[in-house]
Amino acid sequence: MKPPEVDRVAASRAAVAARRARAAVKRAVTERRLSAVSVLDTALSSTESVEATMRVRDLLMSIPGLGPVRVDRVMERLGIASSKRLSGLGVHQQQRLREFLLKRAPQVERAAQSRLVVLAGPTAVGKGTVSTYIRENYPDVLLSVSATTRAPRPGEVDGVSYYFIDDAEFDRMIDEGEFLEWAVVHNKSRYGTPRGPIDAALASGRSVLLEIDIQGARLVKAAMPEATLVFLLPPTWEELVRRLIGRGTETLEEQERRLTTARVELAAQDEFDHRVVNRDVQAAAAEVVELMQIQKAIDLRGKE
Repeated sequence: MKPPEVDRVAASRAAVAARRARAAVKRAVTERRLSAVSVLDTALSSTESVEATMRVRDLLMSIPGLGPVRVDRVMERLGIASSKRLSGLGVHQQQRLREFLLKRAPQVERAAQSRLVVLAGPTAVGKGTVSTYIRENYPDVLLSVSATTRAPRPGEVDGVSYYFIDDAEFDRMIDEGEFLEWAVVHNKSRYGTPRGPIDAALASGRSVLLEIDIQGARLVKAAMPEATLVFLLPPTWEELVRRLIGRGTETLEEQERRLTTARVELAAQDEFDHRVVNRDVQAAAAEVVELMQIQKAIDLRGKE
């Protein structure tokens, strides 16, 4: 039977997203921001990971100094076919490849200083979706939970999505200096970043991701110059409009107000250290995590 058109389109988009995610991993290995051994370990720990779908040859080709001829010789010596994917390696092949990577591939040293990354961008660009993916797949990262005076949207959970508080409590937190930053967004609700959990996480050596608005990103950079600012962009303006209207959580008046704000916010992208286009959530999340210089947390006990 011929699959429905919608299924073919979805499969095509998924394939493109997977290729982009694998390319991001290979680029990180080439630039020595991610170790080849950690890519192998992640692939073996989760068959659903991006790393699991990578071909062994592609991983070896991403190692600086290894060209096509040398890679073919290495794979022949290791007894691994050129079409083999990391998740499809046998026990002995895994061991031989891991030993080779430990000897030949550059090792990545963890940054001595924990990283604070601020993710911002225009309304409806997908900041929340990208940050949620990072929280669920990279447990080493602390995703800061903001406080807000706006009402919860469908599916949002207090203490997870936001701390939903009233104006009186927000005022109290301002007066007592409990916010790293706070601002009025869309000329309506107030949002703020509680300072306590962030200070504690950074002191313990964890990486922290702040998903906040552009005003807040500027305030964080002023207070903590070491922070890295990442601007999340939509693929096109038309796609941004489609996402905002499609989620159906705002009135027409609110949609117009948010789109007007979004045009202004897009003009601020040059103020940021890095820009990431959110064509696909998984690939965008991988790019943000690369900038945090961390790797997926995996448990290798019993895998040797």
